[in-house]
Amino acid sequence: MKFLIAIVGLLVVLGLAYLMSSNRKSVKIKPILLMIVIQLILAYVLLNTKFGLVIIEGIAGAFTKLLNYAGEGIAFVFGGIANEGEAPFFLTVLLPIVFISVLIGILQHFKILPFIMKWIGFLLSKVNGMGKLESYNAVASAIVGQSEVFITVKKQLGQLPPNRLYTLCASAMSTVSMSIVGAYMTMIEPAYVVTAIVINLFGGFIIASIINPYTVTEEEDILNVLEEEKQSFFEMLGEYIMDGFKVAIVVAAMLIGFVALIAMINSLFNMIFGISFQEVIGYIFAPFAILMGVPIAESVTAGGIMATKLVTNEFVAMIDLGNVQANLSEKTVGIISVFLVSFANFSSIGIVAGAVKGLNEKQGNVVARMGLKLLYGATLVSVLSAIIVSVIL
Repeated sequence: MKFLIAIVGLLVVLGLAYLMSSNRKSVKIKPILLMIVIQLILAYVLLNTKFGLVIIEGIAGAFTKLLNYAGEGIAFVFGGIANEGEAPFFLTVLLPIVFISVLIGILQHFKILPFIMKWIGFLLSKVNGMGKLESYNAVASAIVGQSEVFITVKKQLGQLPPNRLYTLCASAMSTVSMSIVGAYMTMIEPAYVVTAIVINLFGGFIIASIINPYTVTEEEDILNVLEEEKQSFFEMLGEYIMDGFKVAIVVAAMLIGFVALIAMINSLFNMIFGISFQEVIGYIFAPFAILMGVPIAESVTAGGIMATKLVTNEFVAMIDLGNVQANLSEKTVGIISVFLVSFANFSSIGIVAGAVKGLNEKQGNVVARMGLKLLYGATLVSVLSAIIVSVIL
């Protein structure tokens, strides 16, 4: 039965993407089918094999170590601020982002990350049937972040037509940055975080190649990413420390605002209609949860968490999942966890458009105009990844 639901779900997602396609005759079926098969294989290996378990445990162990190291710095500055036995979210989940950001800066400074991003992108371009620039951008987005990635392709931005610009921005919204991965792993199962990151990469190409199909010639596809201005090692450290701290503060501010707003709206809905706002949107999203393989009895709860992620952000939704996961089946928790690991929400439209506009005002306006279409595609990527995982769980 789960295979039948997965097939129907897959057809619905691909159909919704096809419905919004800008050039339906140019959709390439072979690369799409190949990438779906790759997604299934990767999900199976990561979630159902000893080799995958070793990989997941290794990655989770590495991030646990990094979070412990980050904790040393946090304890030095904020030691004693928390009540005994309590673990404030800002200190334990958000501030470690500062340390992870520093490590990314070091790997960037010594040209390790650019090398990895460039060659993984090159290999991916052989599979997805798209340009090397698009493939590089998808890998880079998953490492340096959805706004910072555009700095590395600054030279190309002004030359890109809207269709290629769409793919770059959709990839940025469909992935998550490595600086935040450690925070996610403190809130949901690390296995689902790693699996989502890997299969979202291919999901982004699948959906983009349906919604926005095109062919890139060799002449158009020169991959010449921007070399960062030469900095001293300690200049770089200072910059990445501040960047990490800004991310932590921004996420904290958004959480304060969104969690408070949702609480107020829920209270108003309860007083007026006798039902919370999240329950209402849960019913709207319940059919998609069912298509993702969530049991019908749990679909409204799952739909509410999905909708919360869309209208607020993934952190708020992960907190909600943590509050109710004891009442959900393990399969539902896995499916929803994978769905949550991406930047597909309304606030990301502004973040991506703002990042591009800061580098090229004209192209930033183009991105802003196609903001809802970007969110539509990125959300379909999350649904697709959840369906793929439902087959394996």
